Amino acid sequence: MHEGFESDLRELAGRGRLRALCERSGVDFTSNDYLGLAESEELRRAAADAVARGVPVGSGGSRLLRGNHPEHEALESEAAAYFGADTALYFGGGYIANFAIFSTLPQPGDLIVHDELIHASVHEGLRRGRADFVGVPHNDIGAFNATVVRWRAAGGKGRPWLSVESLYSMDGDSPNLAELFAVADRHEAMVVIDEAHATGVLGPQGRGLAAAFEGRDNVITLHTCGKALGTVGGFILAPRIIRDFLVNRARPFIFATAPSPFVAAITRVALEVSRTNSERRDRLARLVQFAGSELRRRCNIEPSGSQILPVIIGADQAAVALAASLQRRGFDIRAIRPPTVPEGTARLRIALTLNVNEAIVVDLFKALAEDMRKAA
Repeated sequence: MHEGFESDLRELAGRGRLRALCERSGVDFTSNDYLGLAESEELRRAAADAVARGVPVGSGGSRLLRGNHPEHEALESEAAAYFGADTALYFGGGYIANFAIFSTLPQPGDLIVHDELIHASVHEGLRRGRADFVGVPHNDIGAFNATVVRWRAAGGKGRPWLSVESLYSMDGDSPNLAELFAVADRHEAMVVIDEAHATGVLGPQGRGLAAAFEGRDNVITLHTCGKALGTVGGFILAPRIIRDFLVNRARPFIFATAPSPFVAAITRVALEVSRTNSERRDRLARLVQFAGSELRRRCNIEPSGSQILPVIIGADQAAVALAASLQRRGFDIRAIRPPTVPEGTARLRIALTLNVNEAIVVDLFKALAEDMRKAA
């Protein structure tokens, strides 16, 4: 009855791409809990306070029915003020927020130009949307401009949309946003910036790498809560007309049960911690600098400069074997394989968080250097 599923899984296993769930084990070098907030005392106290105030765990329905709660409204108001946007709209996760943007906002006749390494959630939204779309080489701002120029020359009449991540989740690098906005201004384009991995970590007060451009009428940003902020959910920051259109037209918003008011209350505290307490960001920045130096010195690998350190291995099974060896040594590091990353670029994705310290980082890169020499 399930022969097709079995065959597909055998094929994945044969290529070293079979996935499986596993329990947490070892020192954290794989989560996105960059500021160590997920298990922090600040958020534990926020949860206790929300319980004491009687904030409900569940919303009971969609936001357009009875699911809209004062905690949602307060969180959105505070997020808009923090990030410097006109409005914010809270979703249950960054994936569904990205899906809502691209399946709803670009219209027939528009063209979406996106970096080829953009998040999978964007690709899903593009496939369900109504506009044409085209990918361009990673971080090649000139290709964004050239693509729009060719489209106009061929008779394109709609609006261009330019889509990038401010910090790429698997490479740890960033585009030149000033150049991207120059292209957008030249072509009267909308710009969508996914700040998921920069939120809380980079920019003034952790507001992201696009903070200087936030609030413009051609800018939409996505900020997630499930990474550095330590909770769950995602915000779309945009002009009010965009928010109103999403509330009326975005099926992932209209027909989804509203996010937990309880989690919204905790996320309000996470935003406040990010806004007022730079100490965690400063510690992470020092750890990033230290780890980059160790990676270069011990493994002869140039670091990305961010808290996401990719170690490109190439072959899927070689990456899986190296990750397994490090896991046996007590380090929680996972192999990232296609289609998450391009063919031939299977890698270890080392994520730096405040759940580790410099001594543990040294131990990791000693082990990595030894295992890479053995595998050579």
